[in-house]
This record gives sequence, C-alpha cells and structure tokens, in this order.
Amino acid sequence: MPTRAQSVSVIVPTFQEEEYIGKILSRLKKVSTPIEIVVVDGGSQDKTVQIAKRFTNKVYVTSKRGIAHGKNMGAEHASGDVLIFLDTDVVFPMDFADKTLKVFEDAAVIGATCKIMPSESGPGSLAFFHFYNQMLKIMTKFRPHARGEFFAVRKKVFKYAKGFNETLPCLEDHELAIRLGKLGKFAFMSNLTVYESMRRFKRLGFWHVMGTWFTDYVVFKFRGKPFSKTWQPAR
Repeated sequence: MPTRAQSVSVIVPTFQEEEYIGKILSRLKKVSTPIEIVVVDGGSQDKTVQIAKRFTNKVYVTSKRGIAHGKNMGAEHASGDVLIFLDTDVVFPMDFADKTLKVFEDAAVIGATCKIMPSESGPGSLAFFHFYNQMLKIMTKFRPHARGEFFAVRKKVFKYAKGFNETLPCLEDHELAIRLGKLGKFAFMSNLTVYESMRRFKRLGFWHVMGTWFTDYVVFKFRGKPFSKTWQPAR
C-alpha cells in the first residue's frame, strides 16, 4: 500500500510586521506544493493582522507576548504532518516545501534546519554566515542547533516534546532542537538556503548582535537559560 503524502503547515509568528507580512505571505501563496499557512500575531497595533487576513483564513491573535507562545499557538491550529516555522522577514526558494518533505521521507528524521544567509551582505557578514552554516552543519550531528528563520519538525513529535519552552525569551529554537536531538534525528539541509533580513544588524550594529548571541548561547549552555531577560524586536 502506498504511503500517504505528508501535509505541510507553515507557521509565521508576527508582531508589528506590516512591512514584511504581505511579502512573505504572497510568496507562500505562489508555492506549488500545497501548504497550509498559519499566522499568529502577538498584539500588533499596525496593519499586520489586516494584511495577513488577505492571504489566509488562519490568522490568530494572542494577548500573551513571547515568540515561543506564538509558535506553540500556531502549532495548535495547524493540521499539517510537518510544521515549518518561518520568521516574517525571510526569503525562501520556491521549492523549500518540496525539499523539506524529501528530508522527512526518512522516518528517522523528526526535525530539520537549513542554511541561513543574509539578504544583504558585505564581506564581513558573508564570512560570518558561511562560518556559521558550517558550524551548524557540524553541530547537528552532536548537539543540534537551530534559529527561527527556518525550523521544521514532525507535528506528532512536536506535541510529544511539548513544543517550544515559553519561559525562554530567546533561544527557544535552539533549546527545542537539543531536546528533539535526543528523540530522533535532527537534520541539516545543505541543499536549502533561506535569506534573513539584516534589519537587526543595521539597527543595533553587527558586533552588538554578535556579542548578544554569543553571551546568550554561552550562558544558556551552563545555566539552561539565556542571559537576556527579554528579546526586543528590531523594527
């Protein structure tokens, strides 16, 4: 008997994203692979929700702040076998869903991430992201790491793992990837690249962002929670 094709839900958490939400959702609507689009908004005061409703009837608003909560809420309303979490300001290739489903044809794979590159780049940022992706690829074999730009997981395993840790202000993706790595195979997709906006780097400065990431990661490694108490959106 042939195996039933897996379905995909793409979950996009938002907060004050009127500049980007229309761009990502219009691109998602053009993907040839059938996908369910779920948007969870954390209480935007701009036109984010109104714009999102033009593209999908699965738009939910929560008064509870926190990226992990928004992602978990999106997963609750998603019907797909495979959940793909995307940040609002990323650009992805049109075959990203096909490539993701191909990886999940391996029954041992329960989660996955991919290469992340800057949408705008200079020599310094390109060098850093190339190094970062190589590190990510190596780490996946021993201690999985992932960021919110792209995070894929089987829904049944996501539910079993109880989703993202809502007590964390950041690094919720990394923390879940570690837990998933103990339950099955967490894959790094070398054949898929998503491009992230440089707005945080532009607003806060490259070295400030790098320093924050490094500090949060090191503190998390030893204390189980990041140094940052909150995570401020860069708008």
